[in-house]
Amino acid sequence: MNQTYISKRSSPHDACREENTESGNLKDDLVSHTYEQLTNFEISAEVDLKIKCFESEKCGKHLLTHTKEKSHICEICSKVFTQGSSLKSHLLTHTKEKPYVCGICTKAFARIDTFKTHLLTHTKEKPYVCKICSKGFTQNGSLKSHMLIHTNEKPYVCEICCKAFRHSISLKSHYLIHTKEKPYVCGTCNKVFTEKCSLKSHLLTHTKEKRYVCEICSKAFARNGTLKFHLLTHTKEKPYVCEICGKAFTHKVSLKSHLLTHTKEKPYVCQICSKAFRHSISLKHHLLTHTKEKPHVCEICSKAFARNDTLKFHLLTHTKEKPFVCEICNKAFKQNGHLKSHLLTHTNEKPYVCEICSKAFRHSLSLKSHLLTHSKEKTYVCETCNKAFRQNSSLKYHMLTHTKEKPYVCDICNKAFTQNNVLKSHMLTHTNEKPYVCEFCSNSFRLSIGLKSHLLTHTKEKPYICEICSKAFARNETLKFHLLSHTKEKPYVCESCNKAFRHNSSLKYHLLTHTKEKPVSF
Repeated sequence: MNQTYISKRSSPHDACREENTESGNLKDDLVSHTYEQLTNFEISAEVDLKIKCFESEKCGKHLLTHTKEKSHICEICSKVFTQGSSLKSHLLTHTKEKPYVCGICTKAFARIDTFKTHLLTHTKEKPYVCKICSKGFTQNGSLKSHMLIHTNEKPYVCEICCKAFRHSISLKSHYLIHTKEKPYVCGTCNKVFTEKCSLKSHLLTHTKEKRYVCEICSKAFARNGTLKFHLLTHTKEKPYVCEICGKAFTHKVSLKSHLLTHTKEKPYVCQICSKAFRHSISLKHHLLTHTKEKPHVCEICSKAFARNDTLKFHLLTHTKEKPFVCEICNKAFKQNGHLKSHLLTHTNEKPYVCEICSKAFRHSLSLKSHLLTHSKEKTYVCETCNKAFRQNSSLKYHMLTHTKEKPYVCDICNKAFTQNNVLKSHMLTHTNEKPYVCEFCSNSFRLSIGLKSHLLTHTKEKPYICEICSKAFARNETLKFHLLSHTKEKPYVCESCNKAFRHNSSLKYHLLTHTKEKPVSF
């Protein structure tokens, strides 16, 4: 195809409209429009030709994208722009002026185009419709971004790692990973961020403002995106479906996370210890284990946490609030994750399956813990006594045996415990509640572990086998107790009389002989 060169002396003429979609007809039409004004017309060899059409008043702006000419300079920060209108919009970021006010909700905007876009949120009008799937959008830019999903086109490629992106803004954000640059600074606490949207989200933690309200249940949110996610809990809509296994999800980000379980890809690698993760947020949380940083502090008791979500969970211990209620049995929970886990007890769904032995689990965390039984790897070592553990949580529990710390106290009898779950078990001794009922014989138990152990008396299943003598056991902890009979080890010693025991439970029972306290049965 021939390439046309237009001299600088020629002026743009009204180019053809979008009706001429054939590239050949389009080029001929362009030449017929502009031939009289061409003073320097050359035909080169056959090359690929891309022609973009504009009305005459927009053509001049478009040409600046090719010349890279930026003649409009901001006097405050020296940033340069190709167009005067872009400079005007930019200046409002310095003055903080927002002259365009919404008459419905009084929200103010710096730019008229942003104001117009906002008005569509009130009218619910979506004038830009996708011709492929009929999805509607309030902005033309959103439609263009959406079209890339159908074409799978990713034209923006990182020059450092070759990762491709659909949008230029995504590429810009990605570059900051390589440069480590964090240009956005919080004026209140000086915390820095790589992206402007992250800074905006962070600022809401200072203002506590929640302007986005759910019309169904009146729950308020700081961000519009969070409100959108919340609305799906009312509609029960799951528009994002996995093409491999057919599983549906409420949010796109959940589908992306799920797809990694099929590919086994872990693209996020820790530069300190080389541990790999599927998600960037998992890597961020992991990095805090190296820095020991705990930036999130409870305003009530001053306890510090590495993660904001952990702080949120902690705050519920002060309020005693349980906002998440099961619709089937009305049981209430402090965390949405706990409610989701509980719902699986009604459905009996176990979506997480071990690839080695095909054992199924309700929770991904349970599967991870189970996989360690196959690997025999014990990566978490106690610095005091060198005892090794498969899980970090087990190490934390073990550390309390050295510190003698018992942070969990019963409100009724003031008895203290090293672990929160032990306190919960203890609380049931006051209520006499036994919520776990056997389906076979109606025997009830205070703890789920008690029911699980009991069920094995019906099934006669003994999945845990001793590698030394091949003796089989119904429970893993019984196998652990049995193994000590081979090693003759007695690690649990009474501080009062120095008597040693193989099992911690035996030591606890023995201690009651000193305190004269009667043991509690679960």
